[in-house]
Amino acid sequence: MPNGRREVLFVAGEASGDLHAAGVARELKRLRPELHLAGVGGRHLQAAGVELLEDAERLAVMGFVEVLKHVPAHYALLRRLRARLRGGSVALLVLVDYPGFNMRLAAEARRAGVPVLYFITPQVWAWRKNRLRNMARVITKAAVILPFEEKLLRDHGIDATFVGHPMLDRAQSLPTQSEARAELGLPQDGKVLALFPGSRMQEIERHLDDFVATARRLETEVRGLRVVVSLAPTVRIDPARCPYPMVDSGSLLLLRAATAALCKSGTTTLEAAVAGCPLVVAYRTSRWTYEVARRVVEIPRIGLVNVVAAREVAKEFVQDAVQPEAMAAALKPLLCNAGDQQRMRVQLARVRSMLGRPGADVRVAEIASGMVA
Repeated sequence: MPNGRREVLFVAGEASGDLHAAGVARELKRLRPELHLAGVGGRHLQAAGVELLEDAERLAVMGFVEVLKHVPAHYALLRRLRARLRGGSVALLVLVDYPGFNMRLAAEARRAGVPVLYFITPQVWAWRKNRLRNMARVITKAAVILPFEEKLLRDHGIDATFVGHPMLDRAQSLPTQSEARAELGLPQDGKVLALFPGSRMQEIERHLDDFVATARRLETEVRGLRVVVSLAPTVRIDPARCPYPMVDSGSLLLLRAATAALCKSGTTTLEAAVAGCPLVVAYRTSRWTYEVARRVVEIPRIGLVNVVAAREVAKEFVQDAVQPEAMAAALKPLLCNAGDQQRMRVQLARVRSMLGRPGADVRVAEIASGMVA
């Protein structure tokens, strides 16, 4: 650790968190070049000038059950970071998403007297609202990215600020559908269906076959349909399981090119709103994880586009309802009926307007700078 320099410690445990943390780190470097930045993340955080203490790719897990096998690695990292927090050089801990690990680390920071800025806070509005009391004890400031989170956290004693969704920074100059298709080598005319089965291998295993079967069914009903699969940089898909072209050019580009999309539940559904792409949402997890979630989740919808809208904008198919025939029936009007397409685009535009303004990275960095003594 550099002698005499104050340090800001970042912890982002997944690919999306790494990307968002990197934006904040770059802006903080600009505002406070004298600070040393270190942390847990991936290639984006490292490229932003942060000394990597641990590669987040080793830590990325999901689900209630799946995380258990990673417990030893998490505890070993927690011990390392606890020692760093107690070393006296860390002026601020910046946590990005990854709540299972980061809430424990926030408690360690509080015991060490280190202030905590939490960017992209735990989704307490979805399940276990009793966590709000603990969050109020260990979080110094929260920078939230969904519009309803600020009031919820403030009502429970947490100093929260809605900073806007960081995705909007990537969406300030979106191409037209024609430009996006040209860039992806897709025909200008005709219908394009985009498949987003997930960004983790567990999601690919549980979604890909049904997503492909849905597309195959639609190919028999929609003349000239082109199907393209989004390939996240963190996964590999066996071409034998997927007869369609796979692209890793970025979600927003493919969503701009598509007529409609079948999306795994998650941030991609908000990206579809930003891109104005009609969509259907699907999600399947392990049976054990689903049974636990069914008992603790407190909201009626899981697709973020529907959560933000507080109503069903896109049809959802969850667990046993993930059936190709039903999903194809929901997608067909979005591919073929101009009226259905336009009605959904109007609703998606409303969702986009609720996500705030671009510049979340700058706003979070300014908050962080103000917290460093």
